[in-house]
Amino acid sequence: MTRYCKEMGRSGEQLAVQHLAEAGYTILETNYTTRFAEVDIIAAIEDYLVFIEVKTRTSLKKGLPREAVHPGKQHKIIQAAQQYLKTRFPAGQHHIRFDVLEVFFEKDQCRINHIPYAFHAG
Repeated sequence: MTRYCKEMGRSGEQLAVQHLAEAGYTILETNYTTRFAEVDIIAAIEDYLVFIEVKTRTSLKKGLPREAVHPGKQHKIIQAAQQYLKTRFPAGQHHIRFDVLEVFFEKDQCRINHIPYAFHAG
């Protein structure tokens, strides 16, 4: 991954955090890393604990950002979420949700598309 891609990804994640906070989410963790995967954002809203994968793009040459969250990636995120729950939250305390947040940088604009319930565990 090039330095430019990493910086663009970090910018997208920062915008995603800001967007979620403005929408009423409480940000619990960013870049939570386990041996399985990294979860970009872990947030809470109402009685949901939300694991969010952020995908940032400047073009659609490689497809929609959400398409990069393929079943293999989903599985890794679910494993990381299970680790988080095991170490940080008692079982059954929250409903769990997996979202994808797409960040599009287009010319001088930024567009965000939040996809709640993008995938499910099990």
